[in-house]
Amino acid sequence: MMKGKGMQSELVEIPFDGRRIQIEIQWLRPQRQERPLVVFLHEGLGSISMWRDYPAVLCEAGDFRGLVLSRYGYGRSTPRPAPEKWGVDFMHRQAREALPALFDTLEIGPGRKRGKPWLFGHSDGGSIALIHAASFPQAVDGITVLAPHILVEDLSVSSIRATREAYLQTDLRSKLARHHDDVDSAFWGWNDIWLDPAFRAFDLHPLLSQIQCPVLAVQGEDDEYGTMAQIEGIHRYAPQTVLLKLPRCGHSPHRDQPGPLTDAAVRFITAHTSYLK
Repeated sequence: MMKGKGMQSELVEIPFDGRRIQIEIQWLRPQRQERPLVVFLHEGLGSISMWRDYPAVLCEAGDFRGLVLSRYGYGRSTPRPAPEKWGVDFMHRQAREALPALFDTLEIGPGRKRGKPWLFGHSDGGSIALIHAASFPQAVDGITVLAPHILVEDLSVSSIRATREAYLQTDLRSKLARHHDDVDSAFWGWNDIWLDPAFRAFDLHPLLSQIQCPVLAVQGEDDEYGTMAQIEGIHRYAPQTVLLKLPRCGHSPHRDQPGPLTDAAVRFITAHTSYLK
């Protein structure tokens, strides 16, 4: 089992796509039952271990509980079979099918044992958080999204194409293999769909006005995968959104600017959790 801050990951089984799959999860500070539960949703090539110690750092700083997971196809979760190709709606399916199935299994949600969660999503995980909050407006207390995608920009496609070349030509594959049981499943599932011309149709604008919960949207000024249009678009359609634009920060604010991000996220979650006021 992968370890972090003295905690181990475990596998839970959920229904998805007409079958049973296993999802790798890790609990942080579960004994703090009265505190907010923050669910961490990783990036397109991420996993529990790819977060490193950031979820533990945030949860310690805010006295939060945490749930970190590896999505289907990532980490120690069930790998995506090689012939299975993700569709343009792959993030919608994660947000509307896989995540609710996991929450049902773990008794997370309104009126359930572990209560309503806060979602903390990075990149593709940020998009999944937005879709989930829009699709189930009463199911979450709020969301924090780091470098989310609400549309496909030329910059994103160019950088993802460069990542493909790095995977084929450099040691990127071996580095990622430390974090995934089936690294090719993780990489090609993500890379193939992002570079598919059909994926240009991906657009979350029609959903954003359905988000009712508080939103903290974070973008680095030097993000190589997206521009400020991503988070500014969220604010335009969900005006309760608070924007955090970080200087000297690329696509991973939790690695490039962990201090300012942690301070902002703790303040935001605390301020918008009614029983903490």
